[in-house]
Amino acid sequence: MSLRILITAGPTREYLDPVRYLSNGSSGRMGYALAAVAAGRGHQVDLVTGPVALAVPSGVKAHRVVSAEDMLLACTPLFSQCDVIIAVAAVADYRPATWHPEKLKKSGQSLTLTLVPNVDVLQTLSASRRSNQVIVGFAAETQDVEAYARRKMVEKNCDWIVANDVGQPNIGIDAADNAIVLIGRNGVRAPFGPAPKVEVAAFILDRVLPPV
Repeated sequence: MSLRILITAGPTREYLDPVRYLSNGSSGRMGYALAAVAAGRGHQVDLVTGPVALAVPSGVKAHRVVSAEDMLLACTPLFSQCDVIIAVAAVADYRPATWHPEKLKKSGQSLTLTLVPNVDVLQTLSASRRSNQVIVGFAAETQDVEAYARRKMVEKNCDWIVANDVGQPNIGIDAADNAIVLIGRNGVRAPFGPAPKVEVAAFILDRVLPPV
């Protein structure tokens, strides 16, 4: 018996005009590694992915999105059907308050941007969770990493949170390797790495997936 697993990956882009946007350096590698390992184990995987330069793993169904609102729209029907969600995507916290349909011209003067909060994809989804769903979040932080991760686990109603210190060199965002601490609401604290992201993915899945 296989599980239906929803994974989000990559960054979002929040456009200011047709050519400029706010985003981050997420490569999508961690989410894609999780999707590849889960599909390799025979699970049904839906991958909701922001813009990345990666090939979709074999056996994975990809749903391509751009903005945070796009991601929520794509995830909502999939979440209602999934057994497990692993929210790896680095969703932009803010977006420009105003969309300019034409490219903004350089004037030589200072430009002030007004930003507004983006939709919180994971928190919105988890508010309608079923009791038998497993929710796994990721917390990419540069300070007080575990403290912030534990707070995020509670705020977003997660069963597990993956704490990732992206302030360290050669791990995390846009790196081939990762080092994490997997934290569970059941009291588990399990560090792993540095290691290639595919090995980190296997470590996470070994511990968070329910028995089938």
